[in-house]
Amino acid sequence: MGDVSMLVEENPAKHRYEILVDNALAGFTAYLPRKEVLVFTHTEVDPAFQNMGVGSALMRGTLDQVRAQGQRVVPQCPFMAAFLKRHPEYADLVTSLA
Repeated sequence: MGDVSMLVEENPAKHRYEILVDNALAGFTAYLPRKEVLVFTHTEVDPAFQNMGVGSALMRGTLDQVRAQGQRVVPQCPFMAAFLKRHPEYADLVTSLA
């Protein structure tokens, strides 16, 4: 398979973080902006890119960027919620819409 390059970047116009695998859009996680909180509602990985770790790479890249920007997340998306349960190192980013 060789080295695959994965890049996660925010697409503010579409309110989502996207993952590019060798410059092809492989998946995204969509959010609703609420001031300093991002409510993540839906994650999709293209079937052609499944079982390559794309979903986990997307979550890590997204959460690392959210942390760097001083924001928090509300994981309404089941995929992100499951990822956060498995990775307590990101627990500090989780909040609720109180």
